[in-house]
Amino acid sequence: MKKTKIKKRKETKMRTTYPIEIAGLHRELPICKLTDDLAIAGFVIFGDPEICTAAADALLKLAPEYDYIITAESKGIPLAHEMARLAGNQKYFVIRKKEKAYMKEVFEVKVHSITTKGVQSLFLDGADAKMIKGSRMLIVDDVISTGESLRAIEELVQAAGGIIVGKMTILAEGDAQTRDDIVYLQKLPLFTADGEVLEGTLH
Repeated sequence: MKKTKIKKRKETKMRTTYPIEIAGLHRELPICKLTDDLAIAGFVIFGDPEICTAAADALLKLAPEYDYIITAESKGIPLAHEMARLAGNQKYFVIRKKEKAYMKEVFEVKVHSITTKGVQSLFLDGADAKMIKGSRMLIVDDVISTGESLRAIEELVQAAGGIIVGKMTILAEGDAQTRDDIVYLQKLPLFTADGEVLEGTLH
């Protein structure tokens, strides 16, 4: 009796990290599943002063003239802090995710982020708003993707009477790469749930 050869199907190994070069530094970003169809590469600036300093320095070299830097809580804070420090220990502003007791005459806007479930609010202190009025503001963030958080920051700056002179980020994710109003250091695609680059998200 003739034996039938059974071919074993070769299993493809699911990608778990995405290699990227940022300001001359190599990092392996973990791929994180968001839905059954979508995953993102997680870029966490917390605890990585080397990448924070390198990215801050690279962005400052591309920045327009400005009076103050502003960012939203929380992952943009280390970047804004380091940029302000490198630029001469300048003051910078942070838009908060919760209204704090010290805040007076608060400005509020709603936002829906790709990495946060549901709708959240962002708050700007009235005292900060008075300093922002008439000032040239540079918006910075670690990653810009859908642009929802960026839109919220813009709304708050404009409501306070600030003049937006630039929008900068370390990584532009997905469709943010095609925007001509954002300065970024590196592109970041979106992924399928299996860790493959999602077609059309690396421009």
